Amino acid sequence: MRLVSPDAAIGLAGPWTHRDVAAHGARFHIVEMGQGPAVVLLHGFPGYWWSWRHQLQALAQAGYRAIAMDLRGYAGSDHTPHGYDPFTLAADVTSVIRSLGEQSAVLVGHGWGALIAWTAAVQEPHTVKAVVAVAGPHPKALRAAAARPWTAEVSLGYALGFQLPFWPEHSLTKNDAVRVEHLLRTWSATPNWPDGHTASMYRSAFMRWPTAHTSIEFHRWALRSVLRSDGRRFMSLMRTPVTQDVLMICGTHDPMVSTQCCRASTQWVSGTMQTVEVHAGHFPHEEAPEECTAALLHWLAQLH
Repeated sequence: MRLVSPDAAIGLAGPWTHRDVAAHGARFHIVEMGQGPAVVLLHGFPGYWWSWRHQLQALAQAGYRAIAMDLRGYAGSDHTPHGYDPFTLAADVTSVIRSLGEQSAVLVGHGWGALIAWTAAVQEPHTVKAVVAVAGPHPKALRAAAARPWTAEVSLGYALGFQLPFWPEHSLTKNDAVRVEHLLRTWSATPNWPDGHTASMYRSAFMRWPTAHTSIEFHRWALRSVLRSDGRRFMSLMRTPVTQDVLMICGTHDPMVSTQCCRASTQWVSGTMQTVEVHAGHFPHEEAPEECTAALLHWLAQLH
């Protein structure tokens, strides 16, 4: 299959509006739609803003200002040489919220995007109204599960290979980023997802250099910081309870994080936490978009 250019995939036209926003010393590409209370959507690896195409339209139609952003190091946002620790990435998000003229927003994050949402909720609680974590347990729950490999609650072995120099970048971009498609299919539990068009969009966006390098820098930070002072400082910060209300959406057949690990996140939430399980793998918002979107809208309608 012939891929479209990275620019075409990232700047895909639709009922949404593309914008570049200056925030936190960098430039971030966002796509927004609708008016009302702000809901900021944070993709995971190896995605980009397009991961939320279903939710963007549904949120706008329901009376929300839906904002999907490319995280630092991905797609249309700046690919800076540094800044891939959770402190910086969380500050990116809250700075974008303020740059858009909003005092606060609900954060919806998938995978690593959920980890950023959890971090922002603790780091800048006045800017985060609530948290929706899609296939993304609280960092403390994730760390605890990773320390018990015999339980198979999480599968992070792929990240070990990312610690090597040069080879991971090459493996992710060779043959027009075919490994990106392989990861999507491996982590999915839905037959025929992604279809050819969806896979080609992700592969095309990933081919913008140096996304293959910057997108895995957080994986490198996550493992290499375990015994460093910045890693210990992060885990110390995340002992602070999340005071906001939380919605957890997890796939019952997610090969990366188990529903048990997701539910364990409640230990670090002092607000309310609801859990919704859908028949899907690691991408429930794309594998089962109607069910996930309905759960999201129902929960948002109940927020104070």
